[in-house]
Amino acid sequence: MSAVLRSHKRPRGLRRLLHACVAPSVFDFWAQRLDRTWTWDRPLARIVERRAESRDAITLVLRPNRHWRGFRAGQHVNVSAEIDGASVTRSYSLSAAPRADGLLAITVKRVDGGKLSTWLFDSACVGDVLHIGPAFGEMTWPQTHDAGWLLLAAGSGITPLMALVREHASRGMPAPVTLLYWARTREELCFADELLALADAHPDFAVHCLLTRETDASDTAPAGRLDAAQLAALVPDASQRRVYACGPSGFVDTARALLDGNARSFHAEAFTPPARSFEDTGEAVVTLQRSGRTLTVPRGQSLLTALEAQGIKPASGCRMGICNTCACGKSAGATRDLTNGEVRTEPSSALRLCISAAAGDIELDL
Repeated sequence: MSAVLRSHKRPRGLRRLLHACVAPSVFDFWAQRLDRTWTWDRPLARIVERRAESRDAITLVLRPNRHWRGFRAGQHVNVSAEIDGASVTRSYSLSAAPRADGLLAITVKRVDGGKLSTWLFDSACVGDVLHIGPAFGEMTWPQTHDAGWLLLAAGSGITPLMALVREHASRGMPAPVTLLYWARTREELCFADELLALADAHPDFAVHCLLTRETDASDTAPAGRLDAAQLAALVPDASQRRVYACGPSGFVDTARALLDGNARSFHAEAFTPPARSFEDTGEAVVTLQRSGRTLTVPRGQSLLTALEAQGIKPASGCRMGICNTCACGKSAGATRDLTNGEVRTEPSSALRLCISAAAGDIELDL
């Protein structure tokens, strides 16, 4: 299922001529006096609709400019905004399938202490312009379906799975899908009415909304967190399904323990950093080759966090090792992969700073 791509580009000869006459930054400065989304080559998107999805989540519908390259349902995008004079970037899942009109949607959950999510939830208005990056992520539908699917979502993990459900429904549900969706309270459920309507309209789609911090006497499904008994009761044929899971790292770890190797296939994405079961003590020296700086950082702490604490702001996005925005070269030294504890000493052209820690003195291409 291909992404929606934009083909109305300037002729290459005209671009070369313009580039010879004016720098892209100058072009952007003057073009944005006419329209804030006009740029030489930077993808931007204007907010054209804003709607509430739950007590603490909103959906923003965006109209990207001609430089954005489209996406597939289930992918994510880095979003940036200027807040208090500084650019803040975070990753958000696209919550709708590709549309013929080119619009896209992100659903943002307000996170306590989250600078961008708080600004988007409290202050972003129709007409505001956001910076957007290329879509990324591999939790997308295959070209063909050879089995039924089990989708597991917790909290804001519902957003990429909602895009998948919507696309699947638009194609007539070509394979059976069961969605289990956990939230703390009913007020925090997103898309509940739409999901129940889709289940009524499509016999091959089943949805169970499960609450972890309140009970609902009208709901016959078991409440509480994901466990083997609950899974067996709701999806007795789970071993015959392909599984996508998305949620906090603890939820993803539980799903993996229950289903990885016990289903046709298993793929998961976590939106919080993994809990570390190892500890490193002491400090390490980090040499930044391009700038010539030498820093001392704590071992065991993500390099992205350690660098930011010393005033260095590498490009970043998801902060979970998915988008690769923070990837940089490592020419020497040992680093620990914070997702699995492995220590790696070989040089790397794409060390992900957000999920790597210094395990000794290292040299980075920064």
